[in-house]
Amino acid sequence: MGFVTTHVLDTVSGVPASGMKLEVWEHTDQGVILINSGITNADGRMDQPIIGKEVMKCGTYELRFHVCDYFSALGVELPKPAFLNVVPIVFGIADTDSHYHVPLLVSPYSYSTYRGS
Repeated sequence: MGFVTTHVLDTVSGVPASGMKLEVWEHTDQGVILINSGITNADGRMDQPIIGKEVMKCGTYELRFHVCDYFSALGVELPKPAFLNVVPIVFGIADTDSHYHVPLLVSPYSYSTYRGS
């Protein structure tokens, strides 16, 4: 069985985004359900897969990265309201035997992602 991981990089400072809150939501016929949450470690990663093999199934998922709180905690001066607050990445899992890696490169004004390895 596969699993999902992430890695968050702070492109303002050029370092891993340590201490960023993130949530994992599953999109279902009954609505969107929170299945995991946590805080990134010193390397900008979660200590465990964000979706483990025991719960991974085909479907649509959403990662929510709390970037405004992260940059505010670092003392970055942000406008009120901040341009980016929570960054959502909605992605699909079609193969439950694969490793999906969903990294985020982020600043207070931009972000990018891709399917990593």
